[in-house]
Amino acid sequence: MTTILRPYTATTGRILRQLRNDHRTVAMILVVPAVLMTLLYFIYQDTPRTALTPLTMFDRVGITMLGILPFIVMFLITAIAMQRERTSGTLERLLTTPLSKLDLLAGYGTAFSAAAAAQAAIACAVSFWLLGMTAAGSPGWVMLIAMVDAVCGVGLGLLASAFARTEFQAVQFMPVIVAPQIFLCGLLVPRSQLPGWLEAISNVMPLTYAVDALQQVSLHAEPTATMWRDITVVAGFAVVALALAAATLRRRTA
Repeated sequence: MTTILRPYTATTGRILRQLRNDHRTVAMILVVPAVLMTLLYFIYQDTPRTALTPLTMFDRVGITMLGILPFIVMFLITAIAMQRERTSGTLERLLTTPLSKLDLLAGYGTAFSAAAAAQAAIACAVSFWLLGMTAAGSPGWVMLIAMVDAVCGVGLGLLASAFARTEFQAVQFMPVIVAPQIFLCGLLVPRSQLPGWLEAISNVMPLTYAVDALQQVSLHAEPTATMWRDITVVAGFAVVALALAAATLRRRTA
């Protein structure tokens, strides 16, 4: 068993060491979401509470952004990092070794998922314990959902990188894959108010379920069946994205 797992663990360790030595990427992963949540807090600082809910505007919008920001950041960083492996020739060399595509993608997924977990933990800690965000449910559930959603961003980033030839092209997938999900996830307009065909599209987007799960935590003190369903769906999207990324992994960039 140890021999079988050795290529996977070696790949995971290599990616983690690369991340540790890339201070700008570490800052992007760990600091930027927390800073953006702080900015959001000051934007809504003087917004009064409504008579219908004890939650402030920061509480309602911020808890949703705790799912969206990790998803965006991890998608972008993972897609660029994987494409960098291709353009530098590292991927070409790795695939001439006994390392399988599954080992490579699993190593990347694990390493970046660990970074995603740290990112979500820091962003949630800053939001709840420093900025005073409140929710009916436990902050621990918010952290779990944010982590799962960030891992989904990792999976989709790895998948998107398979169809890009340069790092710039990897970035260009953001408005194609990420932006529609932000528009249709329920952040801007409740999904029930969308035209029927747009609501149908939103039903097959992972960010929709992440946002819905966070809203469940915001409104309910205990975990609901809907929340568990949403988390399962987002995790399923992440697994499928990683599997498709492995199936479409190319050896050459040209």
